[in-house]
Amino acid sequence: MSDTQPDGDGRAGSGEPGAGLGNAVRRRRRALDLTLAAVAERSGLSVPFLSQIENERARPSMRSLQRIADGLRTTAVELLAASSAADRSVDVVRAKDDSGLAIDTGVRPLVRGSHQMHALEFTGAHHADREFLHGNDELMYVADGAAEVEADGRTFLLERGDTLYLTGGVRHRWRAAGPDTRVLLVSVSGHGPGS
Repeated sequence: MSDTQPDGDGRAGSGEPGAGLGNAVRRRRRALDLTLAAVAERSGLSVPFLSQIENERARPSMRSLQRIADGLRTTAVELLAASSAADRSVDVVRAKDDSGLAIDTGVRPLVRGSHQMHALEFTGAHHADREFLHGNDELMYVADGAAEVEADGRTFLLERGDTLYLTGGVRHRWRAAGPDTRVLLVSVSGHGPGS
């Protein structure tokens, strides 16, 4: 296959057994031996909504996916990574590829499959209503607009072209400073299942 040809229909994991965000949520829930009701209680989301996500009949927002991940003792990034069975050594992620999230969520995975590196693109408004704490390092790059980050007791205003590096274990939160903001987040995690 040439690097200029689309990979199948361009969807992450399309045509592969077990692919899809809903299947990743179901696999994680079952691995923890949890019922939908238990995940609903932990996440604050309804059983019918969780069932629709698992059966690929509904697409969560990033906020809902984070709540589900909290209930499953994982991260949204890990669930997105697990939603693709494609662990290729070379992989092109097209701008039009299906992320499995709600269309208007403004979040796009830039790396598919379970790899040591994770990368997400955030476009548009994002609010500092959630604090993050990752075990490993993270890099934030502002491609367009501006972002305000609270980390290590300080506030940083990042403008187009600026980067912020965070060592693992630093509590942080961030928000887009305008609707035209585009932020790339790259993080490092353990490699493979159970890491």
